[in-house]
Amino acid sequence: MHVAIIGNGIAGVTAARWLRKLSDTVRITMISAESDFFFSRTALMYVYMGHQRWEDLMPYEPFFWKKNRIDLLRQYVERVDTGGKVLHCGDGSTLQYDKLILATGSSWNKFGWPGQDLRRVGGMVSAQDLNLLEEITPEVRSAVIVGGGLIGVELAEMLHSRHIHVTLLVRDRSYWSGTLPPEESEMVSRHILSQGIDLRHDTELGEIVDDGAGAAGAVITKSGERIECQYVGLTAGVHPNIDFLSNADGLETKKGILIDNYLETSVPDVYAIGDCAQVREPRPGRTPIEAVWYTGRIMGETVAYNILGRPVAYDPGIWFNSAKFIDIEYQVYGEVPADGRKGMSTIYWEHPGGEKSVRINYDGASGRVLGFNLMGIRYRHEVCEKWIADGTHVEEVLQKMGMANFDPEFYKQYEAEVVARYNRQTGSNLQLRQQRSLSAALRFLGFKSRTPRTTSPQDAQ
Repeated sequence: MHVAIIGNGIAGVTAARWLRKLSDTVRITMISAESDFFFSRTALMYVYMGHQRWEDLMPYEPFFWKKNRIDLLRQYVERVDTGGKVLHCGDGSTLQYDKLILATGSSWNKFGWPGQDLRRVGGMVSAQDLNLLEEITPEVRSAVIVGGGLIGVELAEMLHSRHIHVTLLVRDRSYWSGTLPPEESEMVSRHILSQGIDLRHDTELGEIVDDGAGAAGAVITKSGERIECQYVGLTAGVHPNIDFLSNADGLETKKGILIDNYLETSVPDVYAIGDCAQVREPRPGRTPIEAVWYTGRIMGETVAYNILGRPVAYDPGIWFNSAKFIDIEYQVYGEVPADGRKGMSTIYWEHPGGEKSVRINYDGASGRVLGFNLMGIRYRHEVCEKWIADGTHVEEVLQKMGMANFDPEFYKQYEAEVVARYNRQTGSNLQLRQQRSLSAALRFLGFKSRTPRTTSPQDAQ
């Protein structure tokens, strides 16, 4: 059986790895026009900032692919013939497949702005985006970035590191307010401004102005303000990269490629995973398209089982995400809606310095913990996930919070302050019982310590 995979991001690569783990005989071909090898997309910014080299972004050495008999094809697929099971590539070549995995990822959004196709206008989701930015940087003295998400703040940090003046346009009253609760959103806005980035709230792009030579020379906001610049970064979200599939017979799409709970599309033997996939019936509280690293990884593993005739339904698990807003690390586990919801209670503690916070959401009736939102403080993913999965009472969580703390040994802990905040809020008298402890966390997660075995002379031989 020949499995072709279009796309070499985390979803496609995980699918290839698990196909090989589960079968020694399946033929695997990965196709991508973007790069020769899989790379860490979230680390693109660090190449531009000089923290890493391009080769440092490759999680696997070049020999990995040959060793695991995964063929790599540097091509652009222009058309998929689903009836004949043939891929038509940009150079006129074709490739026959038995089963096909579509893992084509995302592209950055354009919303019909005048001037959006000018030179020196780009996003930051691909290797080509990075190459373009590197190429034009000598021409850029000031930049405007449009959009208030994770990619927007990363691109702002990148340009700021090259001493380029950055204006960041956000249509909301504070940064990423559609995702972050108000306090955390305002914290991020304050931090961005403190770094010398010109963050403009309640501001939308109207048009991008041609400099007279076919490149971006300024933007005009919807309020009529003109901002001079030599680069415009469009980071107002992403969309599934599926335009080339418009003529694929029988393939049903909406925003993304529609898939069932086993990741199969409307066409037999064709599957879709990662950012391009849209789940027909998502789990309660989850969205049909989740363009995050870990869901792509889970989908990649799941699709391998299904293709090899070992049915496994896709289970995204408990929601989590992590990122960095310049110097503030961010982690979210479980249910943390921006505006809360009926029946949900929350504890929110913020450090007086304004760049660290802990939020714990719980069910107001049962006390069952629902989610964690952390800014500038790191908690162990496995511990938080287990508390949520087990429906642990919030008061038990608070008493043992130190066990989740993942900050280095000599970092200050703030769990006692969080407990005190809960006591003031509810009139309780809880005490923190568990300080930061890796051994306690491991025991909680079910890992047993092992007594080292004495080596006998016979063993040594």
